[in-house]
Amino acid sequence: MYLDLIAFLVSAGAVVLAEMGDKTQLLAMAFATKYRASKVMIGVFLATILNHALAVAVGTYITKFESAEVWIQGIASLSFIFFGLWTIRGDKLEGEENRVSKYGAIATVGIAFFIAEMGDKTQLATIALAAKFPESPIWLLFGTTTGMMIADGLGILLGVIMCKRIPERTIKLISAGVFILFGFIGCYEVGTNKLEFGYGLTFAWLAFIALITALAVFYLIKQNKNQTVDEYQYCKRKHITND
Repeated sequence: MYLDLIAFLVSAGAVVLAEMGDKTQLLAMAFATKYRASKVMIGVFLATILNHALAVAVGTYITKFESAEVWIQGIASLSFIFFGLWTIRGDKLEGEENRVSKYGAIATVGIAFFIAEMGDKTQLATIALAAKFPESPIWLLFGTTTGMMIADGLGILLGVIMCKRIPERTIKLISAGVFILFGFIGCYEVGTNKLEFGYGLTFAWLAFIALITALAVFYLIKQNKNQTVDEYQYCKRKHITND
């Protein structure tokens, strides 16, 4: 039960961080300018359950290959550093908000959200989390779904309903920092527990990863420094329909 609770809390927190400023959060906010927020959230919930159930199944399945356990754990740990860098880079919508379904608002949101989430950061993060907590797949699914609903609900509430701009740059940097920290902790555990490296070799390995990560962070921040983003200015738009 204790491990289940840890899996729930870690997965919920990780997905909240991953979803802040992510393409699917932007998509939820865009749809909230067209449809009722309640229907958008229902569509997001249904799409998330299906999408993350698939991700949890994949992440749990790959842990069955005991001979590849070290590789799986190592890749999962490095992937958190990658997610941190992805967070700094940011996402933009590519027309997903213009998808229309003849079955109404919930189906429109659900279909668009499911497609947008395929291969997205939060889905990949869910796979990585499932590889770390293979004993708690149901709690992991509850956690990632809860995290998605919190992040998208917060985005809609602040960005659309209250017309408040989310401090995107600050949130991105905090989220990225937490992801990168988790990644380094995972790499340390793999080096010492799985590969049984000595402390000297482990810290040399971590120092190398830290150097590469720092260079990537510097490059991404420099690239984003002069960019202006207006994805959160959805409150300027008028609702087109109450469907």
